[in-house]
Amino acid sequence: MWVLGTIAAVNPVVDETPGAANSVDPESAEWLGALAGRGARQEAALARLHEMLLRIAQRECRRRGPRLRITGPELEDLAYQATADALVAITRKLGQFRGESRFTTWAYKFVILEVSDKIGRHFWQNPGVRLNAEDWDKLPDRFGFDPAQEAEWRDLLAALRRAVDTELSPRQRQVFVALVVNAVPLDALVIELGSNRNAIYKTMFDARRKLRAALAANGYMGHDTAGRS
Repeated sequence: MWVLGTIAAVNPVVDETPGAANSVDPESAEWLGALAGRGARQEAALARLHEMLLRIAQRECRRRGPRLRITGPELEDLAYQATADALVAITRKLGQFRGESRFTTWAYKFVILEVSDKIGRHFWQNPGVRLNAEDWDKLPDRFGFDPAQEAEWRDLLAALRRAVDTELSPRQRQVFVALVVNAVPLDALVIELGSNRNAIYKTMFDARRKLRAALAANGYMGHDTAGRS
């Protein structure tokens, strides 16, 4: 397989300081020794690791793909791309493994990050997607509001929109509108803003807290509910 040949050419730097091998569990030590070796043993370890990472990548792609409207061979190709890049990154960073978790757990993080990156970038290849578009009219259907109560929820949405415009910082507004109003997937927003998932989560948490407080102050929800994130 071409990807294994590419990775075999990488010369990983493994920590050879005294006691380093004793700081990891036996299974992890076996992985490190095989991947840092040469010949048939290394090739077998690379093939085995590739197979394991591919299963994780395929599972993640299937979980996230439908929301991004990616299916079939295109989704499978993203999984293979993520696996190949993760495998290269892992072999280059073997020396950074310190045994704080099992080697396989450490390796899986690489492929999860690669999947997030690949599907996030793929989303923005659609020329019809605009980050700053605001399609508030789609919210009733998205939230499943009862048409029989249209007067109430239209009043609520108008109050929410006012709160978004007046209570949120520019960054909070940008994140809230992208995720809630425009239904931009989180992974795609992370790529577009050059941020990370934790930072986006924190921004959204703060935005929701402000909006709940504003809606409660104007009688649209109870103050006990407003205190929840």
